[in-house]
Amino acid sequence: MLENISRANGNASAVNGAAKDTSGDMKALVKDAQSLLSAAANLTGNKADELRERGMELLDQALGKASKYQDQAMVKGKELARATDVYVKDNPWRTVAVAAGVGLLLGVILGRK
Repeated sequence: MLENISRANGNASAVNGAAKDTSGDMKALVKDAQSLLSAAANLTGNKADELRERGMELLDQALGKASKYQDQAMVKGKELARATDVYVKDNPWRTVAVAAGVGLLLGVILGRK
């Protein structure tokens, strides 16, 4: 039971870490590609073609990384769902009590406003 919870917490933190890494990588790649493409807009000839090609390569890299991280997030999400399902099946009354407690707290908080 406790190992399922710790495994689920580990999976959730891994997904969060990957999402933060992905966000930074994507922003950097897109920013680089934008600067190359804007520089290429001012140039003509071979140099412009090279810059446009490099910009397109950077965008392709960004799409590849996004796809990779999306696949990883899907796998981790499915593992987290399985761990949660196992926990709920092993502890149905505890789950009902926690859900009732959360519902009661929300009811009290929303009832005051």
